[in-house]
Amino acid sequence: MAIVVYPGSFDPITNGHADLIQRAARLFSQVIVGVARNISKHPLFSLDERIDLVRAAIGELPNVRVMPIDGLLVDFVTAQKGQVILRGLRAVSDFEYEFQLATMNRHLRPQIETIFLTPAEQHSFISSSLVKEVARFGGDVSVFLHPTVAAALRERIAAA
Repeated sequence: MAIVVYPGSFDPITNGHADLIQRAARLFSQVIVGVARNISKHPLFSLDERIDLVRAAIGELPNVRVMPIDGLLVDFVTAQKGQVILRGLRAVSDFEYEFQLATMNRHLRPQIETIFLTPAEQHSFISSSLVKEVARFGGDVSVFLHPTVAAALRERIAAA
């Protein structure tokens, strides 16, 4: 079976992300969760914090590794001997951007395939950005996050 890379900024990881990771772990021999540095997004959590939060949220899955990505995704996938990039689609509105990314990645590395999974229905509207926005205004986002991640988000927002 193939090695799949699931990239993202995971700032923070949501239950929707965790759902996709757990499902990918059943489909692939190895899942590499690539946490992107992506400073252009001005992350709330540092790269190391996001890696730790991903690990906390997904628990101990024997065929899942969490690693930082710095640089082109296709270079990272190639270095990890991956064959597949996993991307999540929450809604039709995600498709155009994801299609552009998949097409560019296929142009750069035709041997790497991109596949899309949709999250479970209860997670289909969740995004890290939306969760952070609701939390900043005092809303309870604990249902969308692993308890460790929810606590870290509350602490970070309280400190800001």
